[in-house]
Amino acid sequence: MPTRLLLLLLAVAGAAVLADGRLLLPGDDAAVVLRLPSEAADAAAGEAAAGCEMTYGFLPCTDTALGNMFLVLAYGFLMFKAATYLSAGSELLLEILGPGIVGGLFLPILGALPDAMLILVSGLSGSKEVAQSQVLIGMGLLAGSTVMLLTLLWGSCVVVGKCDLSENSTATDSQDTKGFSLFGSGVSTDVQTSYAARIMAISVLPFIIVQIPKIFKLHSGHRLTVLLGLIVAALLVFAYCLYQIFQPWIQRRRLEYARLKHVMSGVLRHAQKHVFGRLLDEDGRPNIPVIEKLFCKIDQDNDGKLERGELQAFIIGVQFEDIDLDSSVAAEQVMADFDTSQNYAIEKGEFVNGILRWLEEAKRSVSASGAYSKKFLQDFHTRTRDEHNLLLGKDDEDGEDIKYPTWTCVKAISLLLLGTAMAAAFADPLVDAVHNFSNATSIPSFFISFIAMPLATNSSEAVSAIIFASRKKQRTLSLTFSEVYGGVTMNNTLCLAVFLALVYTRGLTWDFSSEVLIIFLVCTIMGLFTSFRTNFPLWTCFVAYLLYPLSLIMVYVLDFKFGWS
Repeated sequence: MPTRLLLLLLAVAGAAVLADGRLLLPGDDAAVVLRLPSEAADAAAGEAAAGCEMTYGFLPCTDTALGNMFLVLAYGFLMFKAATYLSAGSELLLEILGPGIVGGLFLPILGALPDAMLILVSGLSGSKEVAQSQVLIGMGLLAGSTVMLLTLLWGSCVVVGKCDLSENSTATDSQDTKGFSLFGSGVSTDVQTSYAARIMAISVLPFIIVQIPKIFKLHSGHRLTVLLGLIVAALLVFAYCLYQIFQPWIQRRRLEYARLKHVMSGVLRHAQKHVFGRLLDEDGRPNIPVIEKLFCKIDQDNDGKLERGELQAFIIGVQFEDIDLDSSVAAEQVMADFDTSQNYAIEKGEFVNGILRWLEEAKRSVSASGAYSKKFLQDFHTRTRDEHNLLLGKDDEDGEDIKYPTWTCVKAISLLLLGTAMAAAFADPLVDAVHNFSNATSIPSFFISFIAMPLATNSSEAVSAIIFASRKKQRTLSLTFSEVYGGVTMNNTLCLAVFLALVYTRGLTWDFSSEVLIIFLVCTIMGLFTSFRTNFPLWTCFVAYLLYPLSLIMVYVLDFKFGWS
C-alpha cells in the first residue's frame, strides 16, 4: 500500500505539472518553462510565475482553470482515500473493541475528521483578509455535505432499498415486485432510527444561536453569539457521544451485519468447493442448476423446503477458519435473510434468490464496479474473515474468539494514522486549488465546494450506505438511515464547532445567512419528515431530491439577487 501511495503522489505531481505547463523547483531562481501553446503565453509567463505559490514549497501549482480543475480532482481523490482509510480503520477498531466508549466517542469524530480538517485549513493560513475569502470554502463544504447526505444519498437509499408495501404501508423485506410504484413500494425503518432523526433536527440549534444578531438586526453581540454557538456545539458533540456510548445500537447493528457477511462468505466458499460444479460460469453468470443441487444437498428430508435444523446441520460442516461460530445463531441469520415469505422455511425459489443476492453482494464488496473475477469468492472470504476475526470473544454473546488481536489492532491503528495524515496533508492544497479555480473561472468558491468537495469526503460512506440499502431489509435500512442522520449530526456539531472556533479566534466576520438558512431548512424539513414516521413510500425520494437544486437556487438568489452575502 505505501508503494502504491507513493506512485500515486508522484503521478499527481507530474500530471499537475503538465496541467500547468511549468515545473518549479524550490530554491531555483528561474523556472523551466514547458508551457503548452496558448494565446499570450509568453506575456503571462512572468505573471504566473510570480502569482503561483506552491503548497509546502514543493507541491505543484497552477493559475489556469484546467490545471486547477485537475488539482481539485487529484487532491479530492486523495482526500477520498483518506476518508476510506479512516472508515476502514474505524470499523476494525469497532469490531475488536466492541460498542461502547470507542464506538460512541472516537468513531463519530473520526468519521467527521476529513470535513473538519478541510474546514479548519480553509481559514487557518494567510492574512485575515485571505482567510475571510477562503473560509467560504469551508462553509460550502459544511452546507454541501449536509445537504448531499439528506437529499441525494437519502433519496438514493429509498430507491435502492425499496420493497413492496403491505396494506398497513409497511415494507416487506426482500420482496420487490411492484417496480417503481410511487405508493406501492418503499422502505421501512425501526423506531430507533426516528430517534436519530430527532437528534439530527435538534443539532441545528447552534446555527440558530449564531444567527440571532442577523435575525433581530442587532449591531453588536456578533462575537458573543459566535462564542455561545461554539460552546453549545461543543456541548452537543459531548452529549451525542455520551448517547452513543450508553445506547450503542447502531454499532451493534454493524457487528451483526459483519457476522452475517462472514456466514455468507463461508457458505459460498464451501459450496464452491464441495458442490457439483461452480456457482458462476466462465462469464460470471450464475449457474442456477448448481445452486439448485446445493439446495437438494441441504434438504435432507427431500420435502422441498429447508428448515432451521437442516440449515444448522449444513453450517456445522462449513469450515470457518477455526472460528468457533455458533451454528444456531448462523442458521437463524440465514433463515431471516432468505425466508421472504416468513413461513419459517426456505423454499427452492427463495434459496436460489438468496444465493444470487449473496453472490452479487460478494462481487460488489470485492470490486466497486461489481466486475467478475474468478478469485472474487476467495477475496471476499479473506476480507470477511479478517473483519470477523476482530469481534470480541469474552464479552460477545455468540462466543467467538479473536484469532490475531495484536496484528488486527496494529492494522486498525495504522489505517487510522494513514488516513489522518493524508487528510491533514492534502486538506490545505485542496482548499488552495478550489480557491484558485474559483479565481480563474469567476465561479463563486462556495458553489464549487458545495458540489465537489462533499464527493471527496463522503463518497466511501455513500457507497457503503447504498450497498447496505440494496439488501432490502428493514434492519440494514435502519442502519443506513441512522448513519446518514449521525453524519449530519456530526456536521452540525463537531464541524460547526471547528468552524466557529476558527471564526472566533481569527476575528473573522460571520456573514453566512443564506448558507445557514439552507442547512436549517433541509435539516428541519427532513428531520420533521423522518422523526415521526417509519414508513417511506417511493414518492418521498422526490421530496429529498428536489431539496438539492432548490438549496443551490436559494443561495444564488439570496446572495446575488438580494445581496445577503
